[in-house]
Amino acid sequence: MIIGISDYAGTANDLNYCDDDAVDFCNALVNVYGWDRNQIILLIDSNATKQNILQYISHISGEEKPGDEVVFFYSGHGSTSTYDVDGDGEKKDECIIPYECQSGYFIWDGDLKKAFSDFESTRMMFFFDSCYSGGMMDLASAGRLILMACGERQLSTESSVWGNGQFTYYFVDQGMLHAKADSNGDRQITFEEAFDYAKANCRSQTPVAFDAFQGDMLP
Repeated sequence: MIIGISDYAGTANDLNYCDDDAVDFCNALVNVYGWDRNQIILLIDSNATKQNILQYISHISGEEKPGDEVVFFYSGHGSTSTYDVDGDGEKKDECIIPYECQSGYFIWDGDLKKAFSDFESTRMMFFFDSCYSGGMMDLASAGRLILMACGERQLSTESSVWGNGQFTYYFVDQGMLHAKADSNGDRQITFEEAFDYAKANCRSQTPVAFDAFQGDMLP
């Protein structure tokens, strides 16, 4: 599932390049790695409601099998709380913000943990290009790779200089589509290689990774 939200409900909270982030990543999976476009759920702007996001996760849960590779990519607003919102014992929680852009629609890290709790796959990659995303560690589990654009107290940036979020620009646009992350020259860019390239090039934010996948994950 790939989610990118630039045009939020109303006008006060719009972003500029999150939809481009999502489309670029979709193109990378299809054109670089040979994924079947029909197997990719792409939710852009008003299609990325809380209901749609959670329903599609549930749908994928009913379809995926232990050997399948599952990808969850999110680019959009993120936020943090001042108390334990989802009852997981953390003093602060982090969330992604669906299209509705109201607090009652926020999807907290504990909500995502619950939504993905029944997945059988041990080949799962989660990608968050959003503010405070470094706190999305509730999803940590064996066989999972979590790539986060910044620390849990940092902001994730976007700019016309990149035409993307900064993390996505180096991870997807430069790292994958332009093959600059091919550190060993084998023409097979793993998620780990793309992350290392992005982390080395990002400024003003520090990408964070949790890696419990054995070996390197090639999309």
